[in-house]
Parts: sequence; C-alpha cells; structure tokens
Amino acid sequence: QVQLVESGGRLVQPGGSLTLSCVASGRTISRDVMGWFRQAPGKEREFVATISSSGGSTEYRDSVKGRFSISRDNSVNTIYLRMDRLKPEDTARYFCAVQKAVYPVLAVAIDAYESWGQGTQVTVSS
Repeated sequence: QVQLVESGGRLVQPGGSLTLSCVASGRTISRDVMGWFRQAPGKEREFVATISSSGGSTEYRDSVKGRFSISRDNSVNTIYLRMDRLKPEDTARYFCAVQKAVYPVLAVAIDAYESWGQGTQVTVSS
C-alpha cells in the first residue's frame, strides 16, 4: 500500500509562488495517475490538477489554469504542484492522492482517488 506525504505549504503573499511536493513510499507510483486536491475551511474538497503516469497529460480546474503546473519525477516517486500568482482564494489545505486503477483516463472526481496524504497548508494573505 502506498503512503503519501505532502510538504511545501506555508504563508505567502498574494502574487507569490510556492511549489508543493508529494512523496510516495511503500511502492512505486510510476504507473499511477496522480492528483492534487484542496480543501478550504468550511468547504468541500475540490479537484486542482491531475497528471498521467508518464507526465505527458495533465488536467486543471479552470480557476488555476495558467497559474498552476503539475509535474512528476518517477525516479524519486514524487509529484509536484508549482503555484504562481497566488490569490487569497487559493488558501486551503492541499492533498495528493492516487487515482484508482479502474479509471482508464484522467479523472477529476474525488471518488476516483485513494491513498490520501495528510495535506499541507497553503495560506495566501498579506
């Protein structure tokens, strides 16, 4: 079973940048679609981005397109989320997860993912 640990979250000013990391252990994730999600206080967890096993295909929620970039390094069992031009509405706890093998294409639904990490807090505020 895979374990995921997110890191890199912190307080950042509006317009700033951050890169989050998600390190997997227990098994390789090189054949898995991986995703980033976020949850703000009092709100539902929502999809942010997903990446294919090779890294050749990605999907983003509309509000982060052009600002966020998901990537992966299978040699170190890690995925990343680069976040630029951060806004206060990006404030949330960010989680990574593994897409369930039964889904043949990149999925954006929360139910399509499993093996959630504990998350890392991103706060965008001046």
